[in-house]
Amino acid sequence: MLFSIFENFDYYNWILLPLIIFFSRVCDVSLGTLRHVFISKGYRQIVPILGFFEVLIWIIVVGQIMKNLNNIACYFAFSGGFAAGTYVGLYIEERLALGLQVIRIITNQNCDKLLESLKLENHGITVLDGQGAIGPVKMIYTIIKRKNVNQVALLIHEHNPTAFYSIEDIKDTSQGVFNKKPVGGYAIIKRMFPIRKGK
Repeated sequence: MLFSIFENFDYYNWILLPLIIFFSRVCDVSLGTLRHVFISKGYRQIVPILGFFEVLIWIIVVGQIMKNLNNIACYFAFSGGFAAGTYVGLYIEERLALGLQVIRIITNQNCDKLLESLKLENHGITVLDGQGAIGPVKMIYTIIKRKNVNQVALLIHEHNPTAFYSIEDIKDTSQGVFNKKPVGGYAIIKRMFPIRKGK
């Protein structure tokens, strides 16, 4: 009896097709998330390619949904793929760490060691005198590549642990002491999937 139930079960419509829809949806939503990120970061060359494959996958998935309107598993797969695709897209974007960010540091302590450390790491800095709520402060501005944010945060915690700092995205700069090389398609793939060299 039990064997006959499994023998007559429609594996394609209730397992394989929903899985295909789920993973396809993960792909197209991830591409959509990355497309928006690349637009905001100014990487416009790769955006049309991502948009092409995003829409192509979406059309195929919707076509399968329309052919199986009575299959509730496809609806759950479609919705679940959207949710998972959003997470995957954001995870990939975080791994890429594209773009530039400005870090504003405000401290009322001596910051000579912090400034020296930032210079040694080849980060451009601008230092201003300011007046805070409890007295004079130093305001330090540095524009860095996003992948270096954690490194700079560690320097702040090491040399001026009580300093206040904020981080904000910026789209582009016109000058700077660091060499800002454009990120091509191959470089983006390498950053997503770093190759570990053997010892």
